[in-house]
Amino acid sequence: MKTRGMDEAPTGRLVPQRKQGWDQGEQERLLTKLLRTPLGVARSRGVAAALMDRYGSLPAVLAAPSDRLLETAGVGSRVAAHLALTLEVARRLARERIDPSMPVLDCWGDLLDYCHLMMAHEKIEQFRILFLDKKSRLIADEVQQTGTVDHTPVYPREVIKRALEHSATALILVHNHPSGDPLPSSSDVRMTKEISDIAKPLGITLHDHIIIGRSGQVSLRALKLL
Repeated sequence: MKTRGMDEAPTGRLVPQRKQGWDQGEQERLLTKLLRTPLGVARSRGVAAALMDRYGSLPAVLAAPSDRLLETAGVGSRVAAHLALTLEVARRLARERIDPSMPVLDCWGDLLDYCHLMMAHEKIEQFRILFLDKKSRLIADEVQQTGTVDHTPVYPREVIKRALEHSATALILVHNHPSGDPLPSSSDVRMTKEISDIAKPLGITLHDHIIIGRSGQVSLRALKLL
């Protein structure tokens, strides 16, 4: 199987998150502008600097839980709610870029950007399933399991059961590594193979398993582990 996104990177290499054209200074300036609504011009710069110093990047600030944000001086409930709303809008816009009338394999870069935005800065592991129809169009996108900082329980037969409920003929598995390192573990590889082995006799294709880290993502198919 060839896909535009997978074949752009050398086999076995980390696929980096596509660069957004901004450095840390630009991210801080944008955060300052975002904070002007709840804080005003005078206070927004100092709070933005404090948040960037603590979290390191604008995406990490937006993904931080509200209770953690409130630990930063100057951040109140209005600021936390404003940042949460900003993240929700960004996620919805990213989701809208995945055209439901097109095969997802033809918009692979947009799909990776969406998954990265949804999962890269989460503090616990999530196991997400993308259900596709016979033309590889997206039917549904679901988080099936959440776990701890380094483990998510995945039950292969439950994955296939849900695929049958959606009448899906193909799947893409996605999960994140909160450690930031997207390289697969031996258990990731075993679980992927088990799902593939159960799915194949039922006419369900496992296109890929993507592991998301903060700096990029890894494809098990590109690593020739699927």
